[in-house]
Amino acid sequence: MPQLLVRCFSISLDGYGAGPDQSIDHPLGLKGETLHTWMFATRTFHTMVGKEGGATGTHEDFAARGFENIGAWILGRNMFGPVRGTWPDHLWKGWWGDTPPYHTPVFVLTNHARPPLEMKGGTTFHFVTEGIEAALAQAKEAAGPLDVRLGGGVSTIRQYLRAGLLDELHIAQSPVFLGAGENLFAGLDLPALGYDITDRVPTDATTHLTIKKQR
Repeated sequence: MPQLLVRCFSISLDGYGAGPDQSIDHPLGLKGETLHTWMFATRTFHTMVGKEGGATGTHEDFAARGFENIGAWILGRNMFGPVRGTWPDHLWKGWWGDTPPYHTPVFVLTNHARPPLEMKGGTTFHFVTEGIEAALAQAKEAAGPLDVRLGGGVSTIRQYLRAGLLDELHIAQSPVFLGAGENLFAGLDLPALGYDITDRVPTDATTHLTIKKQR
């Protein structure tokens, strides 16, 4: 049965999935890139940014799995770009340039309508103003028998967790403190929401945690 999944989402030891003061120059917030050092050397990440080579091993296994069997994505508005409020124009087309790494339909949660945006490589951004359940229904229809990946950001994942709609999360907990920013689990009682840790793989760079909704 198709599932809604979070894959390769990095947080700090103090629970932050992004640093403070996110901007076009700091899309992950201040010091936010330190959460993702485990990913940067992998073959999957090299492919995403148009480079050759890259490391194999545990981190690559988790990075590659994040793209397996995915038929659609859901993103929060901040994961698409730094523009806030009404769209001043349609010039911004995402962080990844003309060929984003999704290669599927992508459903972007927003309060402000915008026409679909077709990109190279099979990615089409659809802008959903009706909320998280509408975005999930549209993504599942587009994905067919495949899974839907929820890319983030923190606020969006928290909304789907609180609603009990997420089936599984792969969290990479990096050994750094951010001290401030967007905290993924603050105020959420995950056991009461039905979530439990089912797997833990520690490495020098991060600890890979699998969290599943218990049915």
